[in-house]
Amino acid sequence: MTDTPVRPPAGRYGPARPRPRAWRFVGWGALAVVVGAVIVWLGGAQLEDPVQWKSVGFHVTDNSSTEVTFDVTKDKDATATCKVRALSQSFGEVGVRSVEVGPAQTATVRVTVTVPTSELAVSGEAQDCTLT
Repeated sequence: MTDTPVRPPAGRYGPARPRPRAWRFVGWGALAVVVGAVIVWLGGAQLEDPVQWKSVGFHVTDNSSTEVTFDVTKDKDATATCKVRALSQSFGEVGVRSVEVGPAQTATVRVTVTVPTSELAVSGEAQDCTLT
């Protein structure tokens, strides 16, 4: 008895499959590099938005108003218009206000505004900012 593996007769099940070639691995590697570069490029474009905003907090004053605090980052000389809203418990918009954030000493400006509401709000946020 020998330890030689048993193989089917040559040609019985069609031609033998060729072994993977190194160029296939190089091709997949190159594709991975290109896809990674595109992802980094798109991600970098997101970071280069001309204006960015971030809600910081809110304070429900009463049934008719809510204070919303948010940060706006933009070029120091630019002016942005931001939509600020107050939301009800069912996430309905119960108040909205447009706020202009003008030129400032620093690129990031903290803004606090009072949003008039039609009923009691449970949260407030800066929803969108665009350069004007």
